[in-house]
Amino acid sequence: MKKKLLWEELRRQGKKPRHHRLLLAGALLLIVLLAGGLWYRANLDGILEKRYQKALALREAGDLSGADELLLELQARHPDCARAPEALLEAANVLNHGLGRYQAALLAYLSLEREYAAAPQVGVARRQVAELYKYRLDDQPRAIAVFQRLLDDAGEDVDRLQYEVADCYFRLNNFEQARIEFENLLRHYPASSLAPEVQYRVAVTLVLDGEAEPAMKAFREVPARWPQDPYAVEARFGLATVLEERERLREALAILEELQGVYPNREALTQRIEHLKGRIDKKHTSR
Repeated sequence: MKKKLLWEELRRQGKKPRHHRLLLAGALLLIVLLAGGLWYRANLDGILEKRYQKALALREAGDLSGADELLLELQARHPDCARAPEALLEAANVLNHGLGRYQAALLAYLSLEREYAAAPQVGVARRQVAELYKYRLDDQPRAIAVFQRLLDDAGEDVDRLQYEVADCYFRLNNFEQARIEFENLLRHYPASSLAPEVQYRVAVTLVLDGEAEPAMKAFREVPARWPQDPYAVEARFGLATVLEERERLREALAILEELQGVYPNREALTQRIEHLKGRIDKKHTSR
C-alpha cells in the first residue's frame, strides 16, 4: 500500500522512480550504440580503405614496421574485406624486400595462397615463395617444386620459369638434369632472349660433366647463332679453356688473341694469353 501511494505521489509530481530513469538511460544508450554500429557497418569499406592507404603512406615514408603492422592488422581483423588479400600481399612484400624477415615473409605469402586461393594476388605470392626458397633460404628442391607449379599454370614468362628450374638443378650440382632443363628451354622457346645464355650454360654443364668434345661444339654454337650477344664472347673464352685442357694450345691462344679489345676482363685475358705463350714456349724448348 505504501509503495502504491508513493508511486501515485511521484506520478502526481511528474517524477519517476530511480530504476525507471536507469532503464530509460540504458535504452537511450542502446539506441546510440546501435546507431553507431549501423553507421560503422555502412562506412566500413571507406574506413578500411583509409587504413590501407595510411599503411601504404607509412611504407613510402620509410616506416616499414609501422606499415607492416597496420597491413597485417587490417587483414587479421577483417579477413573478408575487399582489401584483405592485397593487404596481406603488401605486408609480405614489406617483410621480404624491406625488412629482410624472410621466414615471416614466406609464412605471409603461404597464408595468402591458403586463405585466398582464388585471389589474383596468389600468382604473385607464389612467385615470391619460389624466389625466397631459391635465393634467400637456399632450399632448391622446394624452389623447383614451386617454379614447376608456376610453369604448369603460366601463360607468360614461361621461358624465365624454365630457366629458374634449370638453374636450381645447377645449384644442386645436378648438371645432367640442369642440362636437360636448359635444352628444354631451347627446344620449346627458341626465340627467347635467354637463348644465348642458355646455350652457353649447356656447354658449361658438359664441361663440368667431363664431356669435352660436346662442350666445345656447344660453345661454338653461341657465336655462330648469336654473334653480337655478350655470351658469344664468353663462349669463345670457354672454348679456349677447353682447348687448352685438351693440350690444343695454339688453337686456344689464337682464340684468346682474337678476344683482345673485346673481352670485358682485360686483365684476366692478358694473364691467360701470357700463360699460354709460356706453356707453348716451354713445350717447344723441351722437344
